[in-house]
Amino acid sequence: MNLLCAENETLARQEPNLSVTRILAVDDELPALKLLSVMFSAPAFLCTAAHNGEEALLALQRERFDAVVSDLHMPGIDGMELLAETRRRYPQVAFLVTTGVDDVETGVRAMRLGADDYLVKPLLESAVLASLLRALQRRQLERELETYRRHLEDMVVERTAQLQAALQEIERTYEDTLQALGAALDLRDHETAGHAQRVCRYSLEIAKQVGLSELQLKNLAHGAYLHDIGKLGVPDGILLKPGPLTAGERKLMQQHAQIGFDLIKDIPFLADAAELVLCHHERFDGSGYPRGLKAEQIPVGARIFAFADTLDALTSNRPYRLASSFESALETIRCQAGRQFDPEFAAVFLRTPAETWATIARNQRLTAARPSWLRP
Repeated sequence: MNLLCAENETLARQEPNLSVTRILAVDDELPALKLLSVMFSAPAFLCTAAHNGEEALLALQRERFDAVVSDLHMPGIDGMELLAETRRRYPQVAFLVTTGVDDVETGVRAMRLGADDYLVKPLLESAVLASLLRALQRRQLERELETYRRHLEDMVVERTAQLQAALQEIERTYEDTLQALGAALDLRDHETAGHAQRVCRYSLEIAKQVGLSELQLKNLAHGAYLHDIGKLGVPDGILLKPGPLTAGERKLMQQHAQIGFDLIKDIPFLADAAELVLCHHERFDGSGYPRGLKAEQIPVGARIFAFADTLDALTSNRPYRLASSFESALETIRCQAGRQFDPEFAAVFLRTPAETWATIARNQRLTAARPSWLRP
């Protein structure tokens, strides 16, 4: 098969040259192969000859070629089939088709199948070499673009990993900030220490059962943990008063929802949580504060949080009363469904065994690695 180009091939073996362009010439006509062997002679080229498509595919399996120059009309596997198979298996190889028939339709079809050029016999050396040079340059550009694409993908993966690490660090900083704020609340009102942690866990337990998304869970956790942040602006004489509040004191106490909202609404990662802080004392029947919202006007997170806040309030000791049992607290909440609480969420909440809430209360301590109330 390689007798026509044996001289070129022998020279290339004797003097290896990485710049030699390896050409596979394919034609069932011997004169055409002789002409191509002359065009693609050493030292610039190393030419291998194939008399048909079958021989060409075997040669492509055995050796690496930079370009194939093939006649279209051959017995067995013709030029079109060889072109299609070469494009499928060796997409980086340049491919020129030659034919003795100047047929525009055939040329268009060849180009659509991936031919780099369509040459009509008799072949002119200058035209063939110019066409080959363009094809090789195009394939080289494609290889460079592929290398750049892969490099770009590697860069994107690397930068994405860096960004994820930075975001994780930012999230840890957020969590530390929230814990510090929660600790500040506990220091002011030691009688309710741990309240924020417990209501976060209660709220997430309910929210998971009603199918909230991961983002909604995170916003709910943030809002639940910070729901009383506005109490930092309430005077100690009112916040820590052991007995009932007067009407004026109660009005001042109720301002903590608005104060808390104003404190965190402009913090980007707490903007959504701020709505829960503002609305955590709204009631389903519209009798709550500060805006008197009713039913679905109340954000879903605040409607869920209402159960958690009431449950913890009823089951925690206060200076003026002892804690109720979880069973008793659930019965109180059952009676308020449709008034204080969303009845649809109440049904989900009340299906949960009392022991679930008791277990959460016992295990209120935050994990060292990642606060559980922020876990989706």
